[in-house]
Amino acid sequence: MRAFRTLMHRGVHRSCSAVLLAGLTTAASMVTAIAQTAVDQTPETLAAHRGGTLRLVAAASGGTLDPQINYTSKYINLYAVVYDGLTTFRKVTGPRGNDVVPDLAETLPAPQDGGLTYVFTLRPNIRFSNGQPLTTADVAASFRRIFRVGSPTAGSFYSAIAGADACLRSPATCTLKDGITEDPAHRTVTFHLARPDTEFLQKLAFTHAVILPAETPDHDLGNVAAPSTGPYRITTYDPNKFLHLDRNPYFRVWDAQAQPEGYPDRIEYSFGIPDEAAVTAVENGQYDWLADTVPMDRLGELGSRFTAQTHVAPHPAMYFIPMNVNLPPFNQLKARQAVNYALNRKAMVILYGGPGIARPLCGMLPSSFPVASDQCFYTRGASPAAPAAQWSAPDLEKARALVRESGTAGQHVTLVTANTSIDYAMGTWLRDMLQNIGYQATLRPLSSSMAFNYMQNSGNHVQIALKDWSADYPSPSNFLDDLLGCENFHPNSDSSINIPGFCDKRIQALMDRAKTDVSLTQHQTDELWREVDHLVMEQAPIAPAIEKDDVIITSPRLKNFFYTQVNKLFFSQVWLQ
Repeated sequence: MRAFRTLMHRGVHRSCSAVLLAGLTTAASMVTAIAQTAVDQTPETLAAHRGGTLRLVAAASGGTLDPQINYTSKYINLYAVVYDGLTTFRKVTGPRGNDVVPDLAETLPAPQDGGLTYVFTLRPNIRFSNGQPLTTADVAASFRRIFRVGSPTAGSFYSAIAGADACLRSPATCTLKDGITEDPAHRTVTFHLARPDTEFLQKLAFTHAVILPAETPDHDLGNVAAPSTGPYRITTYDPNKFLHLDRNPYFRVWDAQAQPEGYPDRIEYSFGIPDEAAVTAVENGQYDWLADTVPMDRLGELGSRFTAQTHVAPHPAMYFIPMNVNLPPFNQLKARQAVNYALNRKAMVILYGGPGIARPLCGMLPSSFPVASDQCFYTRGASPAAPAAQWSAPDLEKARALVRESGTAGQHVTLVTANTSIDYAMGTWLRDMLQNIGYQATLRPLSSSMAFNYMQNSGNHVQIALKDWSADYPSPSNFLDDLLGCENFHPNSDSSINIPGFCDKRIQALMDRAKTDVSLTQHQTDELWREVDHLVMEQAPIAPAIEKDDVIITSPRLKNFFYTQVNKLFFSQVWLQ
């Protein structure tokens, strides 16, 4: 076994060196300057570029069509042109795309009562794709439904609404009667918060808070699409083959910065095409956009031959390794710290594609945030008591010693990953790493359509996993509270994004203060998040691996590449020639 492992590492090292050179070449030659661009909806532009079918491709579907349950970027980014919330993010490229603007609401309300009350007035004459008028009853029912269906973000995003605590305890009887009041005559909906939430308007802009008809069933819709208000509606779906969207006949533009008119007449999503084959198909124009990560062995080819079709875009995103703190061996702190010490983050950078598009990550906060992880506990020569300024190298001797001290040496460990090329390559490396520090490790790759849900469900007894993660909106809470907040661990549920099952009351109190204390300056809030980051890394429920940029390949006929920092490629604004 030792000889096999050595050969594996040598082989991977040689291939990774080649990929590193390709990644550097790619980064230097294919970066697209994404300038700040607003939506162009002049009659002349619409007339010149409207029409055609946008063709998307992925190795697997993204699971349920329920927009209040699905938590995959594969569908969340698509839902941005299908559904609407009271608020949304401004549809422009560049930094202003992080701004919250009114969507189904006429204006952004100023918070009242010290941040406890928000009054929204609905826009008039908006209809769902089935022709039904949008009413205040739909808004109230949609927020009750978030809790009744067990939306993954019900606790972390919407628990400040008065009555939410009772809804989290007993979803089936959720009423939010103290949290939401309606005035149909004046088209107003008032939210009453139990405590201030400095990110409330941003959370209302997230997909899980989209407004659905009041009669939408209080269960996972599965393969059935809910009526929508955006420029497109989902018309047919076979999770094994395809997803089709057509124009919503009842859509009209109420504000182009919130939800502009779409250019393509139709959007077709095809599933079941492996990522390697899909890259070739997009290069040749058979499809227009690839959902999956571009395999590492194709980056050099894109950088040398397909530069006009390849785009690199910054986005707060990372790969990380969650460890189940409630199961052996990672219920032992030293075992979790051992993984952090042993993790060769340079290797992970190389496996993703090279330093031009990825960087080692020591904490939970990528550098694209104003507040970012600023210390490295788990690198050679460092410790939580004496951190380094940055990651330099793994410390395998320290890792092996910690495994022995934890009393877990020799235990069986199964690593769960998605079966995409990147995840499988990283998973293979991590399996060998786990064996190298003293575990009997097995790799279990799962279809990318089910891997995330499987990791989340504690009933599956996942000990350790590899997962990527992107910001829902630009805030440290997306990486710290979402992934490690006590309220986001739901035993035996596929909607439990706190995969490690981690809960630390002191850390949670600091996160809650950062989210609710309206007396804090931005600097003070940033310092709270930085303290949380340090405390989390001391406990090591996660091993951050790398932060990564988006590498996007599009077809030769796709023009007006329109990338927003929240929704990535904004499908309604591309032109097809």
